[in-house]
Amino acid sequence: MNAWNSYSQMNSGNFDWSLVRSFLAALEHGSLLAAARATGTSQPTLGRHIAELESQWAVVLFERTGRGLQPTARALQLAQAARAMDAAAAHLGRLAGSAERDAAGVVRLSASQPVACWVLPSVLAGMRDALPRIDVELVVSNALSNLLAREADIALRMVRPQQASLVARRIGQAAVWACAHRDYLGRRGIPVQPTDLLAHDLIGSVAPGDIERGAQALGVDAARLRFALRTDDLIAQWQAVRAGLGVAFMTDHVIATDPQVQRLLPQLKLPRFPMWLVVHREIRTSARIRAVYDYLAAQVPALLAA
Repeated sequence: MNAWNSYSQMNSGNFDWSLVRSFLAALEHGSLLAAARATGTSQPTLGRHIAELESQWAVVLFERTGRGLQPTARALQLAQAARAMDAAAAHLGRLAGSAERDAAGVVRLSASQPVACWVLPSVLAGMRDALPRIDVELVVSNALSNLLAREADIALRMVRPQQASLVARRIGQAAVWACAHRDYLGRRGIPVQPTDLLAHDLIGSVAPGDIERGAQALGVDAARLRFALRTDDLIAQWQAVRAGLGVAFMTDHVIATDPQVQRLLPQLKLPRFPMWLVVHREIRTSARIRAVYDYLAAQVPALLAA
């Protein structure tokens, strides 16, 4: 039987391609144990794959001996077609990768102000080298851009969308810390207990919010907190921290940008904000959007954990 006829027999029934991969691994490595190690699967799973193929093809592929697996003449005959299928699958993967590299056009990306200013710049610089034909339009807003209305192609959000037509992937989380510049702490001292914040100048948002609620939860009278600055602009808050104006609550990836800013009160159980990478289901048909999505998914998590 030639390779084409063997290939036709392989495709005469419906079977999982992973079964053929297990067959080739067992053929190459000579034992279920060695093949399982090479493929990263379990020995029982690989054994079941071989048994399923033997049942579907109505052939004996291996003789079990004390020294491992001995392929039958029929297995060696079928192996030629199986290797051709494996090569075709690899070629398909290379074509898909080439399509990604050849992706071109504009991708509109939406992110909050802190993410856009402290996380994305280095990511976008690397992406420019990796995907030189992609042009990025960055929508910087703390409001949620509407992907359904095509205000953006991809969004980085702290809130998971509920729309079924959007694909959301959690790629990390941002930890929040109390922090202050070393110059400020040199003048005012380092708070050791949450109640010590009553003797410090705080930096926060205009409307009462998380700081006040957190203080109340700890039994601290929020009305006694003193704010040296209130602003909803997070960049202004951060620059005020760096200038030594007071104590603020910032995320890890922001604090990491200035070694002179010190994390405080490690005993506080502050919230962690999940980061969601959100895209419209068009990702399945758009090479340029898929390429940017995959790049962000690979690069952003490490920066969030900085």
